[in-house]
Amino acid sequence: MTAATTVSPAVTTWKIDPAHTGAEFRVRHMMISNVKGKFNGVNGLLRLDESDATRSQVEATIDVGSVDTGDAQRDGHLKGADFFDAEKYPQMTFRSTQVESRGAGELAVTGDLTLHGVTRPVTFAVEGPSQPAKDPWGNLRVGLSATAKINRKDFGLTWNAALEAGGMLVGEEVTITLDVQFVKG
Repeated sequence: MTAATTVSPAVTTWKIDPAHTGAEFRVRHMMISNVKGKFNGVNGLLRLDESDATRSQVEATIDVGSVDTGDAQRDGHLKGADFFDAEKYPQMTFRSTQVESRGAGELAVTGDLTLHGVTRPVTFAVEGPSQPAKDPWGNLRVGLSATAKINRKDFGLTWNAALEAGGMLVGEEVTITLDVQFVKG
C-alpha cells in the first residue's frame, strides 16, 4: 500500500480471489434515488507487511466492460463512449501510494486511480485486513472492505442530461464499495 524501497522479511503476497470479491458503485439517478452496479473481473495483489500494515502495497485492475447494473440497455450505454468507453479504456486500475492507520483494524489507503484515461489520487477507508483463515482446501485467506467517493467528472465522465423539472439525470458523486478476498501465494 505504500511504495517502500526495502522489503521487510514479514511481507507476504496475496492474490485477489475474483470469485469472492465484489466491486460495486452507487450514483444518484434523477436526483431521487440511487442506481447501483458492479464490476466482475477484479484482479490484483496485496503485498502485506505483517509487522506493519502501513508499509503494505496493493494494486488492482478491473475490467470496465464487465459493468453490470441489471439492465442490459443501461450497461451498453455505460460501456459506450458517453461513459467508460470500454473499447478505448478497457480497464481501471488502482495502485496504492500511502497507507495510514486510523485505529484498530482501520486504514486509509491512498493511491492512484486510473479511469477513462485519467489518473487521480483517491483515498479508501479500509476495514481490515482480517486475520488469516484457512479455507477447506488448505489455502490461507484474508479479507477487507473499502469505500471511497469520487466525482465522475474528475475522470472525464461528463455525459449528462437536464431534467424538465430541473437538475440532472446522473449525479456527479459516485460511491465505490469493495469487498475483497485474497489468497496467499
